[in-house]
Amino acid sequence: MSEYMFKGLDSYDTPAGHPVATWFKLLFRSRWYFYYRNFRTFIRTGKCGSKGELDGEMQIHFSNDNIRLVEDCGGTVHLRGLNNLRDLNGEPVVIIGNHMSLLETAALHAIIREYVDFSFVVKESLYDIPYMRDILKALGAIPVTRANPREDLKKVLTDGKKVLESGRSMVVFPQSTRTRFFDEEQFNSIGIKLAKSAGVRVVPMALKTDFLECGKLIRDLGPIYPQRPVRFEFGAPLTITGNGQEQQKQVVEFIKAAFVRWEESEKQVLS
Repeated sequence: MSEYMFKGLDSYDTPAGHPVATWFKLLFRSRWYFYYRNFRTFIRTGKCGSKGELDGEMQIHFSNDNIRLVEDCGGTVHLRGLNNLRDLNGEPVVIIGNHMSLLETAALHAIIREYVDFSFVVKESLYDIPYMRDILKALGAIPVTRANPREDLKKVLTDGKKVLESGRSMVVFPQSTRTRFFDEEQFNSIGIKLAKSAGVRVVPMALKTDFLECGKLIRDLGPIYPQRPVRFEFGAPLTITGNGQEQQKQVVEFIKAAFVRWEESEKQVLS
């Protein structure tokens, strides 16, 4: 049985003095230790998906491995606002957040799957990757091309509404690509439009996962920075009113405010 790591908690902080993995230290804190364990978890998850066994319990199980991996590599994890997910009592919502690295999708099931059964909007090309396609199929992820915004919007509204009507939630990253710094100009309103169309509420999500950066030569094999905390924060649900512009603004302001707090907190730690 897989155990939800954050049961009953509203917040979580990696305990001070959490031991660093011996092999990580012996390998001179190399990123390749991280990718070895991460890839092993990825393969196991894909095989589980291909057998039709990637249910909620197994999603949490494999995602737990990724949370522990961050901590074993000397990173820290900080969570806030889990009560806002718990209080949904299974109500389907659209969770809207910024997109920084592959780490958020690897860790998100460990963080929210206990309270929210959900699917993603993903790049269509990810379905071409062995094992990844089995994971995405098991999650019912909605593929978009990112080549035709109009058609992508239509697909998200159509297929996303079906997911929400089935009682599951949707996680939407409105940015067109992963970026370390939040740029509200690149943060479109597709999540708000989906929530309005389906008649559900939205939950703002701010995250900071630049522990793992995009690579210069191979985008998905970038360096790791254990000194950079991993952070997730969830806001109170918002009801869409009118055309949703006010809720779009509230989501953006929630993310911006979180980044300001985090930056100040990290400056204090460094000082």
